[in-house]
Amino acid sequence: MKYRLIIRPEAEDDLKQAFSWYEGQRKGLGYDFLLQVEAGLKFVEKYPKIFAEEYKGKRIIYLLKKEEVIVLAIAHGKRSPNLIKKRRDKF
Repeated sequence: MKYRLIIRPEAEDDLKQAFSWYEGQRKGLGYDFLLQVEAGLKFVEKYPKIFAEEYKGKRIIYLLKKEEVIVLAIAHGKRSPNLIKKRRDKF
């Protein structure tokens, strides 16, 4: 089955904030982070039913609805689980 990836605006904001933080740590690190997230998103899109919620301390939080993979958040593993719960409940 082919799934369509939908990234919610809140998840895009997460990505921008994380990029800025990593880039502030070291020039080029933000780009490396984006490459890792892109690889994770491609994997989620292809195999949404077997993806681990947390990988190397990063989370891609998503819902699977019919043929859509809806990304709600892209967050560090230590980020508050309440944020993720609020986004799931809101959706």
